[in-house]
Amino acid sequence: MRVLLVEDDNSFADALTTALRRHGHEVLRAASGEQALTAPTVDLVLLDLGLPDMDGIDVLRKIRQRSPVGVIAVTARGDEPQRVLGLRNGADDYVVKPFGMAELSARMDAVLRRAHSAAPPPGQRIRVGSLEIDLAEHAVYRNGTPVNLTRKEFDLLTALVRAEGAVLSREHILAQVWQTSWRGVGRTLEVHVASLRAKLGAPQLIETVRGVGYRLAVVPEMPD
Repeated sequence: MRVLLVEDDNSFADALTTALRRHGHEVLRAASGEQALTAPTVDLVLLDLGLPDMDGIDVLRKIRQRSPVGVIAVTARGDEPQRVLGLRNGADDYVVKPFGMAELSARMDAVLRRAHSAAPPPGQRIRVGSLEIDLAEHAVYRNGTPVNLTRKEFDLLTALVRAEGAVLSREHILAQVWQTSWRGVGRTLEVHVASLRAKLGAPQLIETVRGVGYRLAVVPEMPD
C-alpha cells in the first residue's frame, strides 16, 4: 500500500520507513502537520500526534474532514485519555511507541481491509426514523442535514442498522467493527456509542441492553 508517514523524529522515521519498504509498501514522509495536509493521496496515514508545528489531533481532524483515508495514530502518549481523544477524532486505530513491526503490519492490513470492503450499490439508502444512511457514500443525514461521523462511528451505526433491531453483543460489535476480541477495547466502544448518540441528536435511538450489548430502538426501513 501507499503509506504517508507523519513523523518529525528523523531517526525513528528512517527506521520505520526502511521496515515498511521491506514489507513492500511505498512510503511518503511528512515531518510536520503542514506537510501532512498537503501530501498526495495515499492508502493509509501513520500519524504521530506530537508534531512540531501543529497538534496532531488538529491534523487528524483536518484529514478526516477531507478524506475517509485510514489513519493509525502512532505516538508515545500511551495514556487512555489520549487514546480516546484520537479515536473520537477519527483515528481508525492506535499504536504506542515502542511497537513491533508485526503488530503494526497487522493493524495496517486490518484498517485497509475494512476500508476496501465491498461497497453497496450506488444510491442504496436506509431510513431510520429521521435519519437517512447512504451506504455507498458513507454519509448520514438527519432531516436532510449531513451528520459528520468518523469512520468507526459510521461502521458502528451500519452494524446496528444491518441487525434491524436485533441486539448485538459487545463481542460481536468488537469483532465486526474493530476486528478484535480484546476486552480492553470495550471502553472505546462505549465512547463511540456515546459520541454517536450525541451526533445523531437522538440519544434514545441506540439502546443499551444491560449485560449484553446494543440495539436500535427503531427498526430500519431497508431498501428493496
